[in-house]
Amino acid sequence: MSDTQSLPRIGWIGTGVMGSSMCGHLLKGGYAVAVTTRTKEKASDLLAAGATWCATPKEVAEQSDVIFTIVGYPRDVRQVILDPESGVLAGAKPGSVVVDMTTSEPSLAVEIAEHAAQKQVASLDAPVSGGDTGARNGALSIMVGGDADALQRVRPMLEIMGKTIVHQGGPGAGQHTKMVNQILIATNMIGVCEALIYGHRAGLDLPTVLQSVGSGAAGSWSLSNLGPRIIGNDFDPGFYVEHFIKDMGIALAESRRMKLSMPGLALAEQLYQAVAAQGHERDGTQALALAIANLSGLDWKTRT
Repeated sequence: MSDTQSLPRIGWIGTGVMGSSMCGHLLKGGYAVAVTTRTKEKASDLLAAGATWCATPKEVAEQSDVIFTIVGYPRDVRQVILDPESGVLAGAKPGSVVVDMTTSEPSLAVEIAEHAAQKQVASLDAPVSGGDTGARNGALSIMVGGDADALQRVRPMLEIMGKTIVHQGGPGAGQHTKMVNQILIATNMIGVCEALIYGHRAGLDLPTVLQSVGSGAAGSWSLSNLGPRIIGNDFDPGFYVEHFIKDMGIALAESRRMKLSMPGLALAEQLYQAVAAQGHERDGTQALALAIANLSGLDWKTRT
């Protein structure tokens, strides 16, 4: 890793809650990184750490062997990668690899792979799970769809960002796996919030409660990592409510296409719509507790 001349040149697009930490790990790993994002100021820490600024995704791709994207919505993915004038594929060289780590539509991942193949560029859909904590600690779970050989080429980079990297199948398989992940989280978050609200109303000391239930059959990542934040009134985003609503919308649309009934997911999506309507769309997903408490006339932040 010390010989930077032998390492692939990295392109990075998207420096949000997770993307900035993920890119930072690559810089610390000795990779040369070209970066762009909508607002240059958001990339200031990465630039100070040695990244090179580019004006467009196309310019990033022209300077890179592997281009990573992690943006907000499928429409952003489409613009960043497929725009014929300024997108990644407009500048990507034959033999390069595009790795989209945004949670996006499986069908869009397939479309990107088809366009990339026409330019002799490999494409992987590689959404992640683990939130801001996983991103900061380089401990993400990365679910990969696309060509197995391309995955092997980028695996050393993915291993810097995550602890679990699993090839799920062809183009779109990574995104479908992320939908499984989000469906699991959606109803679990309802349980986490309702349980803590119940415990409060019953007069229990909630940190003490977590000591008992967190290590038993009721334990979960959300309970262990977001439960203490809910108790402490910390609703800063590890993952935005508005992005989770987007993800659930994708999962519901895919479910309808496959003629599946998803009543739990539909309920969670509606509850999160209430969270957004109450002004918490840019808070973390743990803000669901505020909306559920409100249903019982409880102001969670003041516990009254």
